[in-house]
Amino acid sequence: MTETADLKKTPLHSLHVALGARMVPFAGYDMPVQYPAGVLKEHLHTRAAAGLFDVSHMGQVIVRAKSGDNADAALALESLVPVDVLGLKEGRQRYALFTDDNGGILDDLMIVNLGNHFYIVVNAACKEADLAHMQDRLGPSCEVTARFDRGLLALQGPKAETALARLAPEVAEMKFMDARAVSLLGAECVVSRTGYSGEDGYEISVPAEKAVELAEALLAMEEVQPIGLGARDSLRLEAGLCLYGSDIDTTTTPVEAALEWAMQKARRKGGAREGGFPGAAIILSQLETGAQRRRVGLKPEGKAPVRGHSKLFADAEGKTEIGEVTSGGFGPSVEGPVAMGYVPAALAAPGTTLFAEVRGKYLPVTVTALPFVTPTYKR
Repeated sequence: MTETADLKKTPLHSLHVALGARMVPFAGYDMPVQYPAGVLKEHLHTRAAAGLFDVSHMGQVIVRAKSGDNADAALALESLVPVDVLGLKEGRQRYALFTDDNGGILDDLMIVNLGNHFYIVVNAACKEADLAHMQDRLGPSCEVTARFDRGLLALQGPKAETALARLAPEVAEMKFMDARAVSLLGAECVVSRTGYSGEDGYEISVPAEKAVELAEALLAMEEVQPIGLGARDSLRLEAGLCLYGSDIDTTTTPVEAALEWAMQKARRKGGAREGGFPGAAIILSQLETGAQRRRVGLKPEGKAPVRGHSKLFADAEGKTEIGEVTSGGFGPSVEGPVAMGYVPAALAAPGTTLFAEVRGKYLPVTVTALPFVTPTYKR
């Protein structure tokens, strides 16, 4: 068991404690899992108004071409990810995946084009490995600089724009997946219109020394409440979004994970820059012929949640095991249990009935299209 003294702290740690958060170890950090309101109310508040999340444990990285030409940095990044980085316009961002030679997923990440460099956000548990991966592979042509010292806040929900625009009116003009430098309370921040909840909202990279001041300014607004990791997980699950280490990892390919939408035409077969990324032969082949298994949404009958690692069966007697649940829990907005998992492609059609093993019983679950809630991104 990890001792609290061994855990890292984000710049907002003292604020979480002051707000009465229940702190838990997560990815090597002491993080708030919930506040006094509780996970259910935090979840519903984010869907109805605006929730503020501390995601400073995530890894922030700058990639800059040594030549000074950002196109060179884009092409270098394309050697690591199966997405079109060269075609990413300044002030825009794109979801991406680091892949390995077997087509597995090393991590999922966001890539932002800020004009003279790329700003990248990777997952907390993978950030040291991702940094080493980029420095090793991109080092000859790019400067790869960790900015793990910065704070990162996520403001999510239908009233996020109203709240943040009080501090910087120009953020109201931004559309989903836009990103720009913004001054907030005198601090130079990078603001992107994105998130991990299925709601409209923003992620804000802020200097560590200004993180508490910015968080307190937002929390002073009527619409905004602090939200912990518990509601972050239920929100992303309802939105059908993957959690690295649970729904995707090195044993899953982008096609198996139903993430082929993240691979643009330029990197596919016949595209201008076909392949050239780790595992390209396997991934491009699966794009053409399909993968043998598929990540799907699962809707259990009744009120009992079906948790991650629950086995899936084709029959009510539990004789034919066909897959596994990777994430599952209660969806407060759906008012019932929701889950995701991997099943054979032949059983991946919405409406297919399968059975999940829960405490020795085999409960019916229906394959369901993702997401479980309609996203409210500002297009």
